[in-house]
Amino acid sequence: MKLISGNSNRQLSEAISSYLNVPLTQASVKHFADQEIFVEIMENVRGEDCFFIQSTSYPANDHLMELLIAIDALKRGSARRITAVLPYFGYARQDRKTGGRTPISAKLVADIITAAGADRVLTMDLHAGQIQGFFDIPVDNLTAAPVFASHIDEQFKGEKICIVSPDVGGVVRARALAKRIGADLAIIDKRREKAGVSEVMHVIGEVDGKVCILVDDIVDSGGTLCNAAVALGEKGAKEVHSYVVHGVLSGKAVEKIENSPMKSLMITDSILATEEVSASKSVRQLSVSELIGEAILRTAEERSISALFK
Repeated sequence: MKLISGNSNRQLSEAISSYLNVPLTQASVKHFADQEIFVEIMENVRGEDCFFIQSTSYPANDHLMELLIAIDALKRGSARRITAVLPYFGYARQDRKTGGRTPISAKLVADIITAAGADRVLTMDLHAGQIQGFFDIPVDNLTAAPVFASHIDEQFKGEKICIVSPDVGGVVRARALAKRIGADLAIIDKRREKAGVSEVMHVIGEVDGKVCILVDDIVDSGGTLCNAAVALGEKGAKEVHSYVVHGVLSGKAVEKIENSPMKSLMITDSILATEEVSASKSVRQLSVSELIGEAILRTAEERSISALFK
């Protein structure tokens, strides 16, 4: 097995390496003066089972090109199998046409990764499960639910807990976590009555006096979570916390969350923490290095990955 790290999240790669007790393969990933990307694998990979770890987070296009060029380098180095390990799969929100002349960029990126020479993809909590079907190669879509469930059990033991989906699209994810920990389920119904009027938030489910935990796959600007926290507070929620897999947190998202009724936001380390996230008292990270590391090990040993989540 060979583990190779891109530049997107070296800390996560090192944590995975430590869990597996497999050193990271020496590789040079650098930019020329004109921003062309150059990748050189510094060790022999002929006949090896190679895992290239790279989130396509900000700057998304640079990290995506690093991934593609690294896959090509491994392919031309005669690697036996190349697995693209994408803790965060960028462009996933562009999974359908939203207008007459708009792209389905998630499908395009899937095609490019396949064309570059990847043999399989290992990712986590895709924005939409059907994105797995955009690839013509095997895809393992992990979930951070076991990590969240363990932390929730530890932090809120003895409390009445209600798992809340911040929109209708996230109900399946929220229901799965609620079932795992034996909690109640509620849904935020978000609608805009007319143009120029702010969204109205309706809470479906009983949240009065309960610790409400908002669950989602991506937090970007933070607006949806903050508005949902306000709506839950108005319905009598005792406390509101959020557990989100991928912390994109662009712009002033961290400041917005710190000024909201939310007590805390837990995200994973699928995306490298910014200085604002590291300094925040409201936003904290949970590591998924062991989860991804175990999935890599099971892939290398041709063992079941789905068994991890039963």
